Amino acid sequence: MSYAYLFKYIIIGDTGVGKSCLLLQFTDKRFQPVHDLTIGVEFGARMITIDNKPIKLQIWDTAGQESFRSITRSYYRGAAGALLVYDITRRETFNHLASWLEDARQHANANMTIMLIGNKCDLAHRRAVSTEEGEQFAKEHGLIFMEASAKTAQNVEEAFIKTAATIYKKIQDGVFDVSNESYGIKVGYGGIPGPSGGRDGPSASAGGCCS
Repeated sequence: MSYAYLFKYIIIGDTGVGKSCLLLQFTDKRFQPVHDLTIGVEFGARMITIDNKPIKLQIWDTAGQESFRSITRSYYRGAAGALLVYDITRRETFNHLASWLEDARQHANANMTIMLIGNKCDLAHRRAVSTEEGEQFAKEHGLIFMEASAKTAQNVEEAFIKTAATIYKKIQDGVFDVSNESYGIKVGYGGIPGPSGGRDGPSASAGGCCS
């Protein structure tokens, strides 16, 4: 299926915070309560629509264990977006966010969009990290923030789509050189207006050598 853009995402965070479950809920709309530990990286993809344009998300789900950190680091390069996940019922996963963020800032491009996700908000009765703390951390570090539940699917769709919308806006604002794929963005063919598309799309006014 054609797409206007392809965005590469990476999902990072401590082991057991629900990274693989978030990915599975987003790509397959299902929840798997028992999930094997991710070894290295796993991969998923899904089409979404932003501003009436088909956008393909290519998502790399990384292992949270320390022993896989070096593999994970190689995936930061070439990612347009990152979902940084912690578990609202386990404070240590929140405490480790700064170290994950430092890794991301060091190995990714400076304009990578990072969404902070407090997962497992369906377990509010076991909450160890308040929503306000999550919001505060995100604010201090310039991240987008959401609490979500891979189990009930609350905010899962929104988290992936809001990240994509932010990346898309950066493209519109000229932040990225989209011809350089190292930013994790690939231009596809779906952006060309078809019979139903008006002549007002950016591809129509891009000034062309060929039509």
